[in-house]
Amino acid sequence: MNPPLTTIADAAAGASALGHPIVAGLRTPADQRRGYDVAKRAVDLVVTVVLLLLLTVPMLVIALAVRLDSPGPSFYRQTRLGSRRRSVDGTRVWETKEFRIWKFRTMVEGADQNVHVEQVRAFVANLPSVEAGSRFKPSGDRRVTRVGGFLRRTSLDELPQLLNVLSGEMSLIGPRPVPLYEAAHYGEEHLPRFQSKPGISGPWQIAGRCDVGFEEMMQMDRAYVHRRSLVYDLALLLRTVPAVLSRRGAA
Repeated sequence: MNPPLTTIADAAAGASALGHPIVAGLRTPADQRRGYDVAKRAVDLVVTVVLLLLLTVPMLVIALAVRLDSPGPSFYRQTRLGSRRRSVDGTRVWETKEFRIWKFRTMVEGADQNVHVEQVRAFVANLPSVEAGSRFKPSGDRRVTRVGGFLRRTSLDELPQLLNVLSGEMSLIGPRPVPLYEAAHYGEEHLPRFQSKPGISGPWQIAGRCDVGFEEMMQMDRAYVHRRSLVYDLALLLRTVPAVLSRRGAA
């Protein structure tokens, strides 16, 4: 028998007695095919290694530009909530897992995180944004540096996440890993999105990112979990390139 669905609010707060709650109760065709996990990981590794080889010099240039533009480190790390496979009593299930995501720093050092915390709260609750503009990220944010603004518009700030893919914490394609303060607002109906390894890109990012509402984003994530296959992942990977170039929904 599969373990029951559990909420993740305690885990998001960082002090769960359960450790990392198991997300179960939903079985998809991909869950039954162990070969899919192996093939997906193989594609992740091959594509990531190639991209890192091609992008090493550009990433070093970006890192230098971030440092020259404002005081502070070139990279930013934040704890996010993702998920991983696990076997419980012979049954393969998903469980939530915290990890540290890599990004190029786009804000001034020591920027107040509470601004985004409130923005996310309004986004999840479908309330009017605390600032005009994007529903997911504040527009005209003075904390964003000049280079940071360019990196966000072009999605280049996401490139260091290739290191998370290389380490196995993320995939190239999947639901985005969420900050703990966002996951704290999730309910049981949102748990199915955690039945896939988090990704750098996915249906939400391709559809327009910040232009997409919270419930629509969740529907996209759940649809991906049900539909995912190696062919579908490769199709989304190819569609990521024009989506990034169009800059639609980029904050």
